[in-house]
Amino acid sequence: MPMPSKTRMNVYFEPELLKQVEALALRRNVSKSAVIEAAVASFLSADASERLEAVFARRMDRMDRQITGMDEDVAIMGETLALFIRFWLTVTPPLPDSAQASARAKGVERFEGFLQSLGRKLATGDRFLRELSRDIDTRRNRGEDPQ
Repeated sequence: MPMPSKTRMNVYFEPELLKQVEALALRRNVSKSAVIEAAVASFLSADASERLEAVFARRMDRMDRQITGMDEDVAIMGETLALFIRFWLTVTPPLPDSAQASARAKGVERFEGFLQSLGRKLATGDRFLRELSRDIDTRRNRGEDPQ
């Protein structure tokens, strides 16, 4: 039975794309040519646009979930800040003029400490909301009221 003939074609790839093609060929135990041929055939097939649309739809759904999560995080942060401000304004008495300078100096010192602590937190990648979620989960697991 004669084998169908194939025509050789030289193409150029970005190095990263070629690495991906090579990795896929190794995983599937096929030649790089077979991977490229299948990709081109898929791209040129009649249902390629439908598959592309499905890929985009999945990606858009994932992005929508990520944005929804970020919206929730921003809402929690806004509520947290508002509650803190309300609490602070409610419980902090005004200072007499004679105490203003020392209070301002102490405020600068405390703010510097806050910035250092924030810098350490951001450097570790551990965020307040994740930490808060872990604290709530820990309390629930121990049977405590998380409030």
